[in-house]
Amino acid sequence: MAHFDADIRRALQDTKEVRIRTEKHPDSAVVIWVVVAGEDVFVRSFRGDKGRWYRDLAEGGEATLEVGGRHLPVQATSAKDPASIERASAAFLAKYGPSPYAEAMVKPEVLGTTLRLDPR
Repeated sequence: MAHFDADIRRALQDTKEVRIRTEKHPDSAVVIWVVVAGEDVFVRSFRGDKGRWYRDLAEGGEATLEVGGRHLPVQATSAKDPASIERASAAFLAKYGPSPYAEAMVKPEVLGTTLRLDPR
């Protein structure tokens, strides 16, 4: 498994919102939150499994993450193991804690939508 380099991880951590375009819907970018935990990059669907971009990626699709003028080709892998879910949740609360929406990102019903993003 490849990891994003340190500069990209830093950009992802420093950026509050990024855009994602799935291969299935390349003309429609969706604004999402992204977190970095160690060398891993995680995203999670605020809408749970109802999120279109999440469904596209959960089916094994590829996507492009847009951050700071960069277009990063990514591959998503489901992060269902408890350690990854816990690390992602802690990262969401640390990064977005001041937002009133942060708690919604760690509700039990959305934890199953945790995806790890890796570069393609």
